[in-house]
Amino acid sequence: MITGKDLIALGYKPGKWFAEALAHINAHALEGETLTDYLEAHRPRTIDPDPYGKPYYRNIRAETNEELENVKSVFATMDELMRTPTVVTAAVMPDACPTGAKGQIPVGGVVAAKNAIHPAMHSADVCCSVMMTKLGDADPRTVLDAAQSITHFGGGGREDRFDLPRELADRMAANHFLNDEKSRQLAQSHLGTQGDGNHFLYVGRSAESGHTTLVTHHGSRGLGAYLYKQGMRVAENFRRELSPKTKSVNAWIPFTEEIGKTYWEALQIVREWTKLNHAALHARIAAAVGKPVDGRVWNEHNFVFRDGETFYHAKGATPLADHFVPDSTDGLRLIPLNMAEPILVVRGEATETNLGFAPHGAGRNMSRSAHKRSKAGRSDQEIFERETRGIDVRFYSGFIDISELPSAYKDADTVQRQMEEFGLGTVVDRIMPYGCIMAGDWKQDPPWRKGKQRKRK
Repeated sequence: MITGKDLIALGYKPGKWFAEALAHINAHALEGETLTDYLEAHRPRTIDPDPYGKPYYRNIRAETNEELENVKSVFATMDELMRTPTVVTAAVMPDACPTGAKGQIPVGGVVAAKNAIHPAMHSADVCCSVMMTKLGDADPRTVLDAAQSITHFGGGGREDRFDLPRELADRMAANHFLNDEKSRQLAQSHLGTQGDGNHFLYVGRSAESGHTTLVTHHGSRGLGAYLYKQGMRVAENFRRELSPKTKSVNAWIPFTEEIGKTYWEALQIVREWTKLNHAALHARIAAAVGKPVDGRVWNEHNFVFRDGETFYHAKGATPLADHFVPDSTDGLRLIPLNMAEPILVVRGEATETNLGFAPHGAGRNMSRSAHKRSKAGRSDQEIFERETRGIDVRFYSGFIDISELPSAYKDADTVQRQMEEFGLGTVVDRIMPYGCIMAGDWKQDPPWRKGKQRKRK
């Protein structure tokens, strides 16, 4: 009887395939040349990274010394990423900035892979997206006040704010990745919350119509992060088996496998949850100010988009092509810049160089910590007052986060100029800023600390 030790002695690497191979070999009493022929035909073939890396489109140009270093880093990480075996093409946008280790997709990157979903390329903030609702002649301050009483930013301190629809709960229960109690609990408790980081609730007026307009920006919260964590585990198992020399951060789940199709369906469910989260907040705010919803636009900019066998991973890139957005509203998309700048309403088409995408915002030229260091010597309050003059900016936690102020982001005019230069959509309207709400530095006095204080009292 042939055993695993015998196969190892013949020079074969142990893996999942051993069990099936041994069963066949022993059932048919294979030996000698017949045995080696079978093993050679059925052993797994590993795929090495491309030695040179495939080309990609560079829709970005450095205009200052600060941008020069950023763009250089973006190209360095993309050069490494393009060695990934599944990748067929890619593009970077004017708002691109590196994040993580060399070889990891940058913010502002779009990577197309054949029959493969790369969880790290959509990241933990699955389906980060923006929704716009027009509220007619509503007073912007009234809208912002109502929103502040309804929404929630930051970690902890949540409460059940909205009911999770039964149909969505049933879809989750039928999916391998989402059918556990933790997924259900996250989907319920995070519904109606917006997170932290660069997520926001923005109120302004349409330059075209003058209508007061509400815009929210957030992703799928804990539900998406939990799915991402599971996806990375599955992808890493495939990487070790299929392409052990590929970087872990670029591991993938083959769509040709049933688990790949199940993961794709899980992503669609999380997309539906995220859109519901935006819509629930908008509906409640509209009701609070007594105004009907008059026009709505929604699009994700941190997701995986499919076109046949090709999966486009957008890490902070707005889909222009309608076939990427099945619930598109008149082909319109939203591109926020920073709290003091207009939110762009754009439309556009796929070209050879944009791959069907546009920027998702203004991006950063330096990290949050580097930006904070650059402001040393001035108080947060002083910096805040200077950069938010003329707009109503509120931090939900009550603590200023200077890493979210306008100077933390790339120059908005540069991004818009390069959008035009590289054919990345046409601006059809601008939502001019009145004010916004963000999480702020909520870790200074986190909700769980307040809870402990209440218990002690």
